[in-house]
Amino acid sequence: MAVLTRAAPPAGGRIGRLMVRPAPKSRLVAAVVRHCLIICALVIMLYPLIWMVAASFRPGNETFDGLGLLSERYTLQNYIDGWSSGAINFSIYFFNSTAITVLSIAGNLFACSLTAYAFARLRFPLKRLLFAIMIGTMLLPAHVTLVPKYVLFNELAWINTYLPLVVPNWLGTEAFYIFLMVQFIRTLPRSLDESARIDGCGHLGIFLRIILPLALPAIGTTAMFTFIASWNELLGPLLYLPDASMWTVPLGLNSFLDQTGQSLYGTLFAMSTLSLAPIVGFFIASQRLLVEGIATTGFK
Repeated sequence: MAVLTRAAPPAGGRIGRLMVRPAPKSRLVAAVVRHCLIICALVIMLYPLIWMVAASFRPGNETFDGLGLLSERYTLQNYIDGWSSGAINFSIYFFNSTAITVLSIAGNLFACSLTAYAFARLRFPLKRLLFAIMIGTMLLPAHVTLVPKYVLFNELAWINTYLPLVVPNWLGTEAFYIFLMVQFIRTLPRSLDESARIDGCGHLGIFLRIILPLALPAIGTTAMFTFIASWNELLGPLLYLPDASMWTVPLGLNSFLDQTGQSLYGTLFAMSTLSLAPIVGFFIASQRLLVEGIATTGFK
């Protein structure tokens, strides 16, 4: 609770103004309560993840022994078995996922940034209509287009290749990322474009020298979301990659679940823990751009 105090009168005899001094104890108590609530919510949200990591170090027959984190025995056998289980080493799955993810990020950044620049800066016929149609595709469930896309990719002989998972990203099919970049580029002052045009830059020069450097927060956000979506995608590889040697990490994890026999949950948790490491590392590396892309207005 704030305390009202009257400042001491100056030497001239004038009456001092009222000063508001916050009560330090009340602020301290409120801060402690707020931080305790935040910590409790954080523990509740992270506990399943922490439990999975702890379970990955338990022997297979003790995986589901209670919900506690401590165990009498810890072992790395789950990681050893999971990495080398089956006819295919799990490193192959990591390599396949990395290749698809890198190509998907590059394609989204290339196609979506160019499309976003066109919608945000250029003038052409039916611009608003085309932008509205693009936004409308975000309302279309992805499962509606599964059969037509599979038929198309099958006619192109792309089944059992990475092309169905990579090529669409190079064609600007991700409306959400285009919309994100359009909204960011629109906040950049057009006076920068005019100054660059006076110096002799065309549209390509303005895009490369002005827009892209200032749009790094939006580009970082797009790269982060694309990485998570591509790395965790299960349905696409399940449809288009029947060959086990071309499987990605989600398909490799799914192979530990046997519907007719005994599922290997210990190795599943171990490999799931390893599969989270790239996502956590990428997020730590790009969190500054991610936060900037969400919070900034774009003005420099």
